[in-house]
Parts: sequence; C-alpha cells; structure tokens
Amino acid sequence: MITFSVVTITYNAAAVLRPTLDSVLMQNYPHVEHLIIDGASTDDTISIAKAYQKQSDDAENGHIVKIQSEPDKGLYDAMNKGLQLATGDYIVFMNAGDRFPDAETLNKVMLAAVVGDGEEHPAVLFGNTDIIDDKGNFLYHRRLSPPERLTWRSFRQGMVVCHQAFYARMDIARSLPYDISFRYSADVDWCIRVMKEGERRHLLLRNIHAVVANYMEEGQTTIHHKDSLKERFDVMNRHYGLLTTVLLHAWFVVRKVFK
Repeated sequence: MITFSVVTITYNAAAVLRPTLDSVLMQNYPHVEHLIIDGASTDDTISIAKAYQKQSDDAENGHIVKIQSEPDKGLYDAMNKGLQLATGDYIVFMNAGDRFPDAETLNKVMLAAVVGDGEEHPAVLFGNTDIIDDKGNFLYHRRLSPPERLTWRSFRQGMVVCHQAFYARMDIARSLPYDISFRYSADVDWCIRVMKEGERRHLLLRNIHAVVANYMEEGQTTIHHKDSLKERFDVMNRHYGLLTTVLLHAWFVVRKVFK
C-alpha cells in the first residue's frame, strides 16, 4: 500500500496553521505520515500542532503525526529536514495556510500511483491547484496548469505544477536536497531536478487529473516577487541555458504587454 509523507513547514504560523492541519486530518486515506517541521516558533504554533497530534491519535485514522521544532536556516533548510525524516513512498509539501481541497484528495493521488505487476511506481504524481484567500475561499484556478505529458522541460514555460501539487517518489526526493543558496526559488530547481532524475531512470510522471492543492495567495514568492523572479531566471539558466532563458523571458514580457 502506498504511504504518503505530508510535510508542513512552520514558523510563527499560528494564524494560518489550523486549516492546513484540519485538511490533513480529514483525509480518508489512512496511510499518512504528517511531519510538522517548525523553526522554533515563539507564538502558539507548537501548542496548536500538539493539540492536532492528540486529535489525530484520538481519531484513530491511521495517520502518524510527528513534530520537530528547532532553529533552522530558512524555509528550504527546513524542507531538507523534512526530506531526511520522512518515511513514506511519496512526499508532498503542504505548508501552513495551504490545504487539501477535500477528504478524498489523497485517495485520488493514490490511484494515480497504481501500477501493474513488474512496473515501477512513477517518479512524480502531479495535479492542479486552486488559489484561495486566507479564509479558505476560492479565488481562481491557478493560471499555470500542468500539461497532460509533463517533462522537466515543461518548466521552461514557468512552474506549471505548483509545489503543493507535486508528489515526488521518496527515494528520488531524498537524494536531491533543496539548494539553500536560493531563498525563494529552490522549489522550482528541486522539482526540475526530480523530474530529470525520473527521466534518467525511465520513470513516468503521471497526471492525477484533479485539483489536489488549495494554495493561499500571499506566499513568500508573492511578497518578494522581484527577488523571486531574479532567482527563477538563475534556475532556468542553470537547467535550460542562457539563450533559451533570455528568449523565453522576452516572450513572457511580450505576452504580458499584449494581455
């Protein structure tokens, strides 16, 4: 049976954490490990997490909740800690404020992971994302949506799969830690590297054909938009080359002007 490691990174996230935890708690799929990796919060984050841990134990839903709280070097350092602690077959990062859309989400993801006898499980399972406000209200479908056939080259057009809708096979994910030299775009770089490794191993990247993440609009890349764009240019240059990156960014500018 496929097991999922859901990793939630927190730092003074008391104001937005509970809906994220509730969305994991409500999952009907039983084989779930939920890791809460906290950066030594000074607000009520840990007390909320511990109350949730007890609630999950009392629910007898088969979920395992683990909490770690200690200083870190930032978001992606915390994600690397999650990679090392996780034990599931697939890992997904669902950060404070983001959430699963409904109770059947992980069941849908599990069905996409099913393979025949002798076949290897896909390197990546991926789905669609909706954007929500801080109260969980639907705002709009994410502008970038995944193609039917995803490859590592697909990210030349932008991050067509949201990080929260990207399920990486654990053996690949753990071997490719996040590059913490990036402050805002290490997730883009990591997803590309995971997909490259999947291609190297001749593994599938499989579309779930469902909305599997509700993403809260005001993330770090939204708040630090300019810095994020500069880093994404560097990431694309690293993977696709300077000429391709310059031409694509010129096209992005033209497209935005005409829109």
